[in-house]
Amino acid sequence: MSKPALWTKDFIGIALTNFFLFMTFYFLLVTLPVYVLNELNGSETEAGLATTVFLISAILIRFVSGQWVEHFGQKRVLIASLVLFLAASTLYPFMNGLAALLILRFFHGIGFGMATTAAGAVVANIILNSRRGEGMGYYVMSMNLAMAIGPFAGLAIMNEWGIKTGFLVCIMIAAVSLLIGLSLKKDEVIQPPSGERFKLNVSPGHLIEKSALPIALTGLFFAIVYSAILSFVSVYAEELHLGSAAGYFFVVYAIVIVLSRPFTGRWFDQYGANVIIYPSIALFAAGLLVLSEAGGAALYLIAAGVIGLGWGTLFPGFQTIAISRARPEKKALATATFLSLFDFGIGFGSFVVGAAAAGLGFKTLYAVCAVYVLAGIIVYYFVQKTGKQPESSPL
Repeated sequence: MSKPALWTKDFIGIALTNFFLFMTFYFLLVTLPVYVLNELNGSETEAGLATTVFLISAILIRFVSGQWVEHFGQKRVLIASLVLFLAASTLYPFMNGLAALLILRFFHGIGFGMATTAAGAVVANIILNSRRGEGMGYYVMSMNLAMAIGPFAGLAIMNEWGIKTGFLVCIMIAAVSLLIGLSLKKDEVIQPPSGERFKLNVSPGHLIEKSALPIALTGLFFAIVYSAILSFVSVYAEELHLGSAAGYFFVVYAIVIVLSRPFTGRWFDQYGANVIIYPSIALFAAGLLVLSEAGGAALYLIAAGVIGLGWGTLFPGFQTIAISRARPEKKALATATFLSLFDFGIGFGSFVVGAAAAGLGFKTLYAVCAVYVLAGIIVYYFVQKTGKQPESSPL
């Protein structure tokens, strides 16, 4: 019996929409701090606020955007959010003050939070259960590729042509994301109730999907350590005097994910989550340990590959479990719950890990992170033992 199709027009479309959405996010993530410091004469703390404000608004809006998806439909919310995301992107060239920039970042984060929630609901209903692990793995890979290409392109364009040109490129990327989103077909699984006015329900049961909460908290647990990679691996590379090799960490990371994805996603579907999750945790820890021992470019880039194989498999696995355990009409809320807690873990982790790095140094920090990740095996064991199992394939 042949497998159900995975690479449909809509699956490719939502993956590309997500890729260009995250391209814009990572492009600005690395260039805006430089813009705040050099063009707006801000401090390092003020430069950090440009990211913090964005993530705060994205997290907050996700708690209600799941309800919007349930009522108005996936595509309507997706298109509205992409329009808002593009509109905010067009205003960056006109921001000449820090206060105005931070207000813009807040609204840009709203568009991003809505779009990632709606896109997650769209892809969850496109992929059939029998190929959910494989499909979600490829979908998340679009974020991984954006994380490798976005910062590289952002810094290269800014250094060659200036930040204003970079802003124009962001506008074009956001526009492409919207155009591809418009090509997606209308909702099939979730339909907004006809004739019923939307009423926001702020009770915990409507802001958080209970079935996704255990695995979302597990994702938060690991996200705290992942923030040590996102926020400080480039600073660590400077400490090691790696020069140009430092910029290839996320390139190697992404290459390993691309090469491993056809196998890891398929194994999820065939053998279940545990067969993949436990080794992935061990690989993530091993990569952090190698990173702590790096003295040159070779071990540094080997660590990138091992971390890519470990964390690059864990993240889509956790998100897929969260979606699989939710009822069809609650998949958007499950996505919002998972991503909100994950982003909170990144934000909280950046603060905690930064404080720890100041006292321990990066080598010791990454060694401690490796032990922390291994302890996550216990966390996941109890979550998967007590949690409700998904209806068919765990992924």
